Amino acid sequence: FFPYAVLKDSAMALIVVGVIVFMSIWLGAELGPKADPTTTTYVPRPEWYFFFLFELLRVIKPPELVPIATIGIPTIAMVLLFLLPFYDRNPERNPLKRPIASIAGIMTIVAMAFLTFLGANAGSPTDIEIEVAPEFEPGKLVAAQSGCLACHQFGENGNNGPGPKLTEIGARLNPAAIARSLIVGPGMMPSYAAMQEEEPEKFRDLVAFLSSLNGEEQATEGEGAAGEAVESAGGDPAVTVPGDGGTEAAGGGSESGSSP
Repeated sequence: FFPYAVLKDSAMALIVVGVIVFMSIWLGAELGPKADPTTTTYVPRPEWYFFFLFELLRVIKPPELVPIATIGIPTIAMVLLFLLPFYDRNPERNPLKRPIASIAGIMTIVAMAFLTFLGANAGSPTDIEIEVAPEFEPGKLVAAQSGCLACHQFGENGNNGPGPKLTEIGARLNPAAIARSLIVGPGMMPSYAAMQEEEPEKFRDLVAFLSSLNGEEQATEGEGAAGEAVESAGGDPAVTVPGDGGTEAAGGGSESGSSP
């Protein structure tokens, strides 16, 4: 063992450490912005060797199937790998004479490589993928950057609770009701009154976008009504809710509680 095996191990260890040091100097560390615990736009991402699992979770979207992607598939793959000597008794070592094992291995590598590529180029989980008319795109961006996806669901994006789904909010509430709910902030929802005062254009865009969501694939309404609703919401304590022909005080009743 000494000195030949020790010399070989030491030489290999020195090469590996040298490569790591060289890559750290040449490529540098991937440092992000200063940590901000109050941000709602930070996109957490795993290390590159978990990109395939990261993308697998994006593919399997129903919450009840998430354990299959996080626990089921990796566990089954690991168990099959451990049991390989017991169920594969073929003495051949030539890959050409073991087509099933070779094809399974190649398909696994290709699938992991493909999912890793997709995971590395995946968009932000804070994106809202609902297709809307061009005039509503600014409002969609405001909604994505304001943390709405943390409590609400837009189509297939976001979380199903604790807030209601907003895919059809425009069909249930008129622009005045939506604007009023944003200002008051019913229940656990934060108020957007500061946005209305400091950035009224962004607030109008947000109301216009939410008002356009009627469950259809693409919104085509104009945003004039939403702009008027924003102006009126600041002074009128009651808002009209479509469908029941009456008015409802902001913050009270089931309809205002189902606002964004």
